[in-house]
Amino acid sequence: MSKKGFTLVELLVVIAIIGMLVGLLLPAVQQAREAARQMQCNNNLKQLGLASLNHESTAGILPSGGWWWYFTGDPDAGFGKEQMGGWHYCVLPFLEQNALFQLGADGDRFSSGSPQMENAKTRCETPLSSFLCPSRRTVKQYPTSGAVYPVNASRMTMGNKTDYVGNCGNGTGKLDGPTSVAAGKDLTLNKKWRDTHSASKGVIFSRSSITLGMVRDGTSNTYLCGEKYLMPEHYEYGNKDGQDNESAFIGADFDVMRASYEQPAQDRSNYNSSSSRFGSPHAGSFGMTLCDGSAQRISYSIDLEAHQNLSYRADGQVAQLPN
Repeated sequence: MSKKGFTLVELLVVIAIIGMLVGLLLPAVQQAREAARQMQCNNNLKQLGLASLNHESTAGILPSGGWWWYFTGDPDAGFGKEQMGGWHYCVLPFLEQNALFQLGADGDRFSSGSPQMENAKTRCETPLSSFLCPSRRTVKQYPTSGAVYPVNASRMTMGNKTDYVGNCGNGTGKLDGPTSVAAGKDLTLNKKWRDTHSASKGVIFSRSSITLGMVRDGTSNTYLCGEKYLMPEHYEYGNKDGQDNESAFIGADFDVMRASYEQPAQDRSNYNSSSSRFGSPHAGSFGMTLCDGSAQRISYSIDLEAHQNLSYRADGQVAQLPN
């Protein structure tokens, strides 16, 4: 008895059906993957919120925003206003990264030589998954500005990055100050500059020292931190974006904190380079952590006034999260 195989027409029909099924299935698979990535992103925000609250329980204040981009973290400076490094550095011990926090400790603040400077450089080059949105970037080093953090780190052209930023409210918490090594070492000058000029309405800003009691609009009605806006073409080359060109551990700058005077937006090519706004790569909404530690998804179409009220800790204009 002879065996009958498939005809060419039958094979083409089968291939066409398989192709149609794959075409129908692929978007669903992509949506499922993006949903998983967004869930991981929300979990990162939740962990940063819990770490910040544990910091407040330990130090009595929420993590400080540090001094400005010219500095990175110094383990000998402790927590609060005297810590030059930013809030990402301050929460390291509460993310089970105390060894990274302590790297280079030598009992000498503003140490200008090895090993502290080299250890600070190593820390700034160490990527952490909890700082990165999986829809945007993988866990690796990215190009930086090549700056020398002149007092407590060596020159670096590759470093860690963060996709999550502190809430500095109206934006005045990001200040440019004295930019020479000599001025940087002048602790009195830096204290005077920061304490005189910082009038931020947010919770994380230059030399901030905010307690939960100071969040008088309510911890469930005030932003703590959230996702930041970036242009997709800068994901891999952040050194081309002035608001994403430094390590996650620098002090107060729009690399590590954002303001609320711009409408939040989804990442978009060739649109608003070097923006100081909140945003994310996710469709429909961006993630924010509130001062009570909860992580929330918020629509990009949120009313700008409501967005600003949620970013101010004590303006008396209590805003509710939109449904």
